[in-house]
Amino acid sequence: MFKKEVYVERRRRLASMINEGLVFLPGSVDVPMNYPANIYKWRQDSNFLYFFGLDYPRMAAIIDVDNGTEMVFGDDVSLDDIIWMGPQPSTSELARQVGVEQTMPYAGLREKIAEAFDKGRKIHFLPPYRAETQILLESLLGIQPGNLKANASEQLIRAVVQLRSVKDEYEIAELEKAMETAWLMHTTAMKMAQPGVWEREIAGTIEGIALSAGGMLSFPAIVTKRGETLHNHYHGNLLQKGDLLLVDAGAETPMHYASDHTRTTPVGGRFSEKQKEIYQAVFNAQIAAIEAIKPGETNFNVHMHAARTLAEGLKSIGLMKGDMAAAVELGAHALFMPHGLGHMMGLDVHDMEDLGENFVGYDDKVKRSTLFGTAFLRLGREYQPGFVLTVEPGCYFIPALIDQWRSEGKFSEFINYDAVESYRDFGGIRIEDDILVTADGHQILGKPIPKSIQEIEALF
Repeated sequence: MFKKEVYVERRRRLASMINEGLVFLPGSVDVPMNYPANIYKWRQDSNFLYFFGLDYPRMAAIIDVDNGTEMVFGDDVSLDDIIWMGPQPSTSELARQVGVEQTMPYAGLREKIAEAFDKGRKIHFLPPYRAETQILLESLLGIQPGNLKANASEQLIRAVVQLRSVKDEYEIAELEKAMETAWLMHTTAMKMAQPGVWEREIAGTIEGIALSAGGMLSFPAIVTKRGETLHNHYHGNLLQKGDLLLVDAGAETPMHYASDHTRTTPVGGRFSEKQKEIYQAVFNAQIAAIEAIKPGETNFNVHMHAARTLAEGLKSIGLMKGDMAAAVELGAHALFMPHGLGHMMGLDVHDMEDLGENFVGYDDKVKRSTLFGTAFLRLGREYQPGFVLTVEPGCYFIPALIDQWRSEGKFSEFINYDAVESYRDFGGIRIEDDILVTADGHQILGKPIPKSIQEIEALF
């Protein structure tokens, strides 16, 4: 965990942003995989981590805004627990490490919440994303699971988003550690992209690298030669010469800060001329987007800039035609890039999206588009120094989408469908890096992972 003062200051700032009542932050609990004693890999709730830093199951905390007190709830281990797990610190010892003096057993939650409830005090909680947390909130507050999201505190959501959006020096240092692991993961995967190798071999190898660094994957890895499927978690294909291997994967540090990179590599180490043309179009779009990032600019504008750059590249190849600015404004480019440019990143690889994408990515100045493709842009709002986000344009040839749009005659003034037909089996290309917004521009985090055509081919 970070030093005690970091968590004390975070909680002080949070309390100052809440008008009245209690802030209730439950941690996560162990979740059985197939029987009670066989659990999924442990992962603490990120909001609990951010404000209290305690990476242990079955803990919770309350911040009483009205009287300025804080309390951590958790159970000390029994002798039986010690036999199986070894000696463990007490709840009071853990709480003091993050600047909290008051503790109670976990069962004391019911008493404290009931007391506040009976007095008609406001109880602020965040929208739960785990069934176990929904059950806990229902038992404490009497709110049915289906109604919890609607009853979550918007004031608390907005406060947490405001605080967690801007990364401090300690968080940036931790993110850089994730980048070190990511470099090894991706360069290893790229070198393994050889004919006769199974996708699952590469997926297993890079997960092992993440584990050996003391953390884990920050999300289930995408390792596929069918990159036109945006979230393709199937790893059962055998690589062959002429394939493109798309690897979208990230590492999570022991403190749970994430990386998220994508590289697309020609199997065998050499791009065909056809692959080079599409790859360069995506590469140019990513470079153009990164160079445009600075405080005061919006991610929506940068997304559109990347889309126009990609469209111009596709026009030069003969896949698009006409006025590319107009084509992008109307959404014609979404045949090839039906997703947004990127998302916030930090403790979560899609940072804070459990709180609601629109709270995290949009505000009163920038509203979400309803246009196909652009509507999937998770982050649209204005950059601030300390934001960390991904930049990940791509180009995909999705046969079902091509067939539907062509049958409808959609954007025929901008799309050369006859030329597109020869790319039906091409797959997809995506290039992704993690960017810190600085006071006067931006910084690409981490040791550079080979990205240009020349750099990738030089690996082999």
